[in-house]
Amino acid sequence: MKASGGKTIYGAALGILMLETRFPRIYGDMGNAATWPFPVLYKVVPQASPDRVVRQGAHGLLPDFLSAAEDLVRMGADGITTNCGFLSLFQDAIAAQVKVPVATSSLMQAPLIQRLLPSDRKVGILTISAESLTPEHLTAAGVDPDTPVAGTLPGCEFNRVILEDEAELNVELARRDNIEAAQRLVNQHPDVGAILMECTNMSPYAADIQQISGRPVFSIYSFMLWFQAGLMPRSFAP
Repeated sequence: MKASGGKTIYGAALGILMLETRFPRIYGDMGNAATWPFPVLYKVVPQASPDRVVRQGAHGLLPDFLSAAEDLVRMGADGITTNCGFLSLFQDAIAAQVKVPVATSSLMQAPLIQRLLPSDRKVGILTISAESLTPEHLTAAGVDPDTPVAGTLPGCEFNRVILEDEAELNVELARRDNIEAAQRLVNQHPDVGAILMECTNMSPYAADIQQISGRPVFSIYSFMLWFQAGLMPRSFAP
């Protein structure tokens, strides 16, 4: 039996492009390595702050993301993702550059989730910043621009700590902020049959939202479990 080389690191198929941040990455956040049931590779993109990516449309950052994605592939990544749903804007460019599967945004799950639902139900998007999530972001991820969207309130604990990149987070307040945003989504759009979290920092609160809303909840965590299953299929050989 012979082993083939060509990589620097083995056993970690998923490469994650990280914003440059200091806010807490609690258990369940994709930036917390303990969240994953498999090894992952990380690469921080300098100057890619939450404010610049979310509120400023990631203007001027594409070359840095392309370079970081190439670094991850050289390290050994077989697939690339990012830790911000707003980076759907870079999907086509990164995929063309690195020549491996790329899933820049949790939003890319929306068309599949919609297919799972009855014809009278819709997928609804939960985001950290509804005012910043444009039709361009949705279209880049293959999402119908008319999809219902609700966001956490500007200035609330979750919204403020993440977007202002603060060093402390009151987890219970952040949990409440996410639950209240989900409740607004389903109250304003009763036909929402499933909730999709745009923001990767929302994953720790998915179970709470599912329990309170009674809807299935999809996140970057659910997306990457699926993605990883394709990058490194489980062997069932005896």
